Amino acid sequence: MPIKLQNMSIRKSALGLVPILEWAPKYNTHKLVCDLIAGVTVGLTVMPQSLAYATLAGLEPQYGLYSAFIGCFVYTVFGTCKDITIGPTALMALMTYQQIINRNTDYAILLCFLSGIVQLFMSILHLGVLVDFISIPVTVGFTSATSVIIAVSQLKGLLGLKFSSSGFIDNVKKVLQNIHNTRMSDFTLGIVCIGILLFLRKIKDMKIHCVKDDSRKQKYLSRILWLISTARNALIVVGCSIAAYYYETSSKGSPFLLTGAVKQGMPTIQLPPFETTLGNRTVGFSEMLCDLGTSVFLVPVIAVLGNVAIAKAFASGQLIDATQELFTLSLCNIFGSFFSSMPITGSFSRSAVNHASGVQTPLGGIFTGALVLLALSFLTPYFAYIPKASLAAVIICAVIFMIEYEVVKPMWRSNKKDLIPAFATFVLCLGVGVELGILIGVLINIVFLLYPSARPKLTVDTQRLSNGKEYLLITPTNSIFFPSVEFMKAQIAKIAVQSPRLPVIVDCRFILSIDFTAAKGLSSMIDEFIQRKQQLYFLNPSPEFIAIFKGAGQEEFQHINSSDDIPTFLEDPKENEGTSLLQRHPSSVELREII
Repeated sequence: MPIKLQNMSIRKSALGLVPILEWAPKYNTHKLVCDLIAGVTVGLTVMPQSLAYATLAGLEPQYGLYSAFIGCFVYTVFGTCKDITIGPTALMALMTYQQIINRNTDYAILLCFLSGIVQLFMSILHLGVLVDFISIPVTVGFTSATSVIIAVSQLKGLLGLKFSSSGFIDNVKKVLQNIHNTRMSDFTLGIVCIGILLFLRKIKDMKIHCVKDDSRKQKYLSRILWLISTARNALIVVGCSIAAYYYETSSKGSPFLLTGAVKQGMPTIQLPPFETTLGNRTVGFSEMLCDLGTSVFLVPVIAVLGNVAIAKAFASGQLIDATQELFTLSLCNIFGSFFSSMPITGSFSRSAVNHASGVQTPLGGIFTGALVLLALSFLTPYFAYIPKASLAAVIICAVIFMIEYEVVKPMWRSNKKDLIPAFATFVLCLGVGVELGILIGVLINIVFLLYPSARPKLTVDTQRLSNGKEYLLITPTNSIFFPSVEFMKAQIAKIAVQSPRLPVIVDCRFILSIDFTAAKGLSSMIDEFIQRKQQLYFLNPSPEFIAIFKGAGQEEFQHINSSDDIPTFLEDPKENEGTSLLQRHPSSVELREII
């Protein structure tokens, strides 16, 4: 290869692997201002969410902030979509919580590291295609179930209750058992916060009509309403914290349950924990790995599914490199584990805020990450005064809109079978856990996917030639593989026996592929037809079909290359008995050999 072409190839690979090298030389002041505004706006959104998601994951609040900055920095360098923001999400928090029940924080950090390693191997082996096996019905059932689980898990904070639980059903049971212990101050605060949050969520859509039709003033007012709506989580948390601080520092004391002390400062940079201590005994890496179980594979796959979906949603017609997104997400989790992060992925809500804020490049993540670091350095003492009810309200208002009930009607109208994996995944995630629920949902979907291959449909027509001779035309609607061959043999034999005097022609136009087992099965069917002295031919077989039959050693395989040859072939059965069309038409042999 010439040196110039080789250098071009290296440069192209470098730009694909490190996208910042492509857009950084074109960076300008206008883009910087836009990225700064968007980055700060997202930062105001991510801080209260991070604290809330950490408590949802069963971790101390500071771990949410630890998880919120490193992904922003890594994605700036390696990310391909300007709108995506990486950090803690409700879904990742819930899946993390499932793994640290009755354990400690080390499991969450190790899960983050292992998720990154699995994602890295997936990107190297180009296994992002695995995500395609999680269909929309399964995804809808999964996200809706997790939204319900997350919302119910926040009832404890909303009602001011104190108990520990594991799983959706146990949570509901504990809430009902302790409902009489509800703290009215927390409950009232939570309901008011939910009402305000829902109202602020809607004000960005309000139409402002100025008296003198001043479009400039109207634009400014709309922008202010949008900013208030976008920063609603921060406004609620700050407002509630100020009220709680006032009560706490007065002689009365706070009437609300508070978050409590949040560790100040940057997390210690260290290797992920490959062993931990539980109940005065040391748990090694292999035991921790066994404890984490299938989550080591499910958490990274779910994270990739969400991240790629967000990238496609904000792609604006551009192609998304799923492998690069997978690689970037793996680095975010690997590096994040060195900063005590829990598993992270792209956040749809924050990415939407980023997009609406006018972000121009992934550099906006630098400003978001910097704001989180400033909060860790200077604001953590004040986080202790955040009421738990306000954080519960923030989470509930974030997840209730993830319940995708509106897709049920289109599914019912288009394909009712899709409702089965959707509802099965939803119910099983609630009943037996999100991991097992999504696994069974995927398996049900794969069964639906494979069933047509195991039970292909056959269309049967009785055709009549111009000379009055009739024959049966049987058309399989799918390729033939080993699960379907016995079924197809039985169906064709049943049809043929009912009309023993008529020749049978199997139209192979839809049979794009066939395997050795199927070829051997059809070979035995040909032998059965010979024993009954009933003619059997294959019409329009593909070159692959013919080659596999020859490889299976079937000498009596007779096929017709075109429908135009059928009259010629059937007009004198005695002449053609035991003779293949290949022998009668040497030209077809030559053509097949060239193919």
